[in-house]
Amino acid sequence: MRAHELTVGRTFGVTFDHGEDFFEALSAFCRDNGVQQGYIPSFIGAFAEAEIVGACEKLADPDAPVWAKTYVTNVEAFGAGTLAHDPATGGTLPHIHVSAGLKAQSADGRTSHLLSAKVQFLSELLIVEVTSPTMTRPRNPDLYDVPLLTFG
Repeated sequence: MRAHELTVGRTFGVTFDHGEDFFEALSAFCRDNGVQQGYIPSFIGAFAEAEIVGACEKLADPDAPVWAKTYVTNVEAFGAGTLAHDPATGGTLPHIHVSAGLKAQSADGRTSHLLSAKVQFLSELLIVEVTSPTMTRPRNPDLYDVPLLTFG
C-alpha cells in the first residue's frame, strides 16, 4: 500500500458540451486553469459513443490487465478518476473509470476504464486540484507495465 496526505487547492465545477471529446475537453480545462494534478470525485453525463476497456474473448492470462476495448453508444455515465502530472509533457495523465448504462438496451450496464468518449448533451464534473505532493503515473515493468499512481 502507498498513501500520502494530499494538500488540495481549488475546486471546480466543470461542464463539457454536446459533441466535445471528453479527454480533449478535460485536457483543455487543465491547461487553461493550470491544473496539473488532482482528482474527480464524481461526474455524470451522457456519451454519444465511448470506448471502455473490455474483452469478449477468453483471456490468455486472466491476471494480466486487459488492453482490449469495447465500443458503446448512447450511454448515461457516472464516473470518477485521478489526474496525475506528466513530467514529460507538463500536462496531465487522467485515469477515469465509468459505469455506463446503454440507453437503448434497458440501461444494461458496463463498468470499466474509460479510453475515449464523445459527450452527448453534457457532462458535469467536480474537479479538485491537488497542490502537493506531486502525483505521477510511472509504468511498473514488474506488473505488466501498468502505470501506477505515485506520490512525491
